[in-house]
Amino acid sequence: MMNSNEQVFTPQQALERLLEGNWRFVHGRVEHPNQDAERRNDLVSGQFPYATLFGCADSRIAAEVIFDQGLGDMFVVRTAGHVMESAITGSLEYAIAHLHTPLVVVLGHDSCGAVSVTQKALKTGVFPGGFIRYLVERIIPSAISAHLSSTPSVNEVVREHTVQVSERILEQSRLIAKAVDEGRTAVVGMFYHLADGKVELVYCSQNIDKNAAMRFLA
Repeated sequence: MMNSNEQVFTPQQALERLLEGNWRFVHGRVEHPNQDAERRNDLVSGQFPYATLFGCADSRIAAEVIFDQGLGDMFVVRTAGHVMESAITGSLEYAIAHLHTPLVVVLGHDSCGAVSVTQKALKTGVFPGGFIRYLVERIIPSAISAHLSSTPSVNEVVREHTVQVSERILEQSRLIAKAVDEGRTAVVGMFYHLADGKVELVYCSQNIDKNAAMRFLA
């Protein structure tokens, strides 16, 4: 049952709202929506985010800031190098099954440290210790993708990794794939530019009109 505080968005509308917020952030016209005491009180009884974001844990990329959103707007999950594992997939499934978010965003960014460490390990054959190795091992498939040039840059690998993670979500989660097939949600991959704050679309599931959303990226 829908709560009276909940707004219903299509996947397309959710994406366009998110990109419009990024446009405001880039152009210095932020509105800081849904960040007051009234909004805080409205959310005591439950949360109704319109977008789920799985991104890198990099401190320079705070999702609600770069998309100019507020409390309760986004369900955010982050790991270094946006590396997938079971708890991440479960969190994304929770957002779709219980929070009914119409959009899943995978967000990569330029100069990603986890990807840089992975490239160094592949080049030198020396892998980091501890659980950092776990991150590297899960980024390697993206770093050696056949879609890359023979000497890819860090940013090329990040774009490829963002695409692969987006595809892997649909491959590994029957729940999310079913929601996408039924048009209840969509999965998109984005690449964030640290210098100017812009995002670009690098992957869209079949129920998103990329061209319609591009007007916010101009």
